[in-house]
Amino acid sequence: MTELFIPFRFLVTLFSADKADGATAADTPEANRAESGGILCGGQFSEVTGLEVTMTPKTITEGGRNWGALQRSGPTSFSAVTLKRGVTTINDLWAWFDVTTRGANYGYRLRGEISVLGNPRGGGEPAPVMTFKLTNVLPVKFKGPDLSATANQVAIEELQLVHEGLELVRPGG
Repeated sequence: MTELFIPFRFLVTLFSADKADGATAADTPEANRAESGGILCGGQFSEVTGLEVTMTPKTITEGGRNWGALQRSGPTSFSAVTLKRGVTTINDLWAWFDVTTRGANYGYRLRGEISVLGNPRGGGEPAPVMTFKLTNVLPVKFKGPDLSATANQVAIEELQLVHEGLELVRPGG
């Protein structure tokens, strides 16, 4: 079987944040469209980095216990997710970053999904192999391509997102 090369293997989709998480909607057309259940923005990227969760253990020293300290779960932190070399058919990723960084809508957060696409079987569309779900996503960096008349660049060079939660979901389980 011939393996197909898929240059944009990671599908990123961003939705409105859940009301149950304490998120509030901004009074913008983008927010109203997101609240109606539609996708606010998304794209396909060739590289995703920063899917990392770190738990810092708390060490408790107990009197009379000479055989080492107790280790307990401590605070969890999440790395920023960096999406590189992406394409999108819509202008909504930039619009979300722009809305988020302006005073009236500062900090407008979304839910995100990053789907890892597998090789298509039988000539069909690539299906997700696994999906990472992000909670309360906020864009912190948007980098467009270098503009050159002779270059063949993609629409988004880099998009950096911070978030408050990461969950791995596998299809069928």
